[in-house]
Amino acid sequence: MNIIKFLDQFSNIDLNDSSASRREMFSQLGSYGKKAALAAVPFSLAANKTSAANMMYFGHVGPLNLALTLEYLEADFYNMALASGVLPSGRPQDVYEQIAKHENAHVTLLESVLGTQAVDRPTFDFTLGGAFDPFNQSNPEAYDQLLTLAQAFEDTGVRAYKGQAGNLQGTIYLATALRIHSVEARHAAEVRRLRSAYYDMELNDDGLGWITLNNQINVSPMVPAAVYAGEQLTVQAGVDLTSLGDGYSAESASQSYDEPITGEEAVAIATPFFA
Repeated sequence: MNIIKFLDQFSNIDLNDSSASRREMFSQLGSYGKKAALAAVPFSLAANKTSAANMMYFGHVGPLNLALTLEYLEADFYNMALASGVLPSGRPQDVYEQIAKHENAHVTLLESVLGTQAVDRPTFDFTLGGAFDPFNQSNPEAYDQLLTLAQAFEDTGVRAYKGQAGNLQGTIYLATALRIHSVEARHAAEVRRLRSAYYDMELNDDGLGWITLNNQINVSPMVPAAVYAGEQLTVQAGVDLTSLGDGYSAESASQSYDEPITGEEAVAIATPFFA
């Protein structure tokens, strides 16, 4: 399946328009963040009629191909990181090797399930048009950038799998998707441990140990704001957690829950990384 045609089903960005620059694509990401506020109820895509209609059309194929696209991105990223020579020996190397094994296994599984309906494997540009240089050993910021991108990708994966769970409800694929979702969350935790060691910061520091509000600045100002758009929500199951009493701040409430993102929002985040 042609990946551009597939992703166009989720996106208002014309992915076939060769004149659309990464900067222009980034400028469009902000509009998707507003829609995240409508996704307060976990596993719901009802707020986004276009994406919901596309998911109904694709059945399980749409959600699984979206997952496969994100797994391609993550697998290629970790494979290239390991081959770059940038990673310090010891724990960073070990963690990236283990995560790479997981991501490649996810790709193999999803390709097997989808068969001939699987999307084509894209080519990715992890420099984001020159904003990053994560695989260059001569770049003193390369390892920092590897950590930054890894955290953004893992946090996106966690939210995207949660957002697609409702579209797989009642299928044999739901349990497996949720297992992958939990593994992505563990990846995010491991990357945060690496970042805490690199920055010599405690994991309980706001914005490092967990997602705090929608503040992507604590990751990197270069990371698309859409990665964390909607994470500032404090309402769960119709209850505003900040109203429960002293100690329930907006920060702590937002840190306690990961918010889902729609297929359209996930595509908007991933699109600037396509070569």
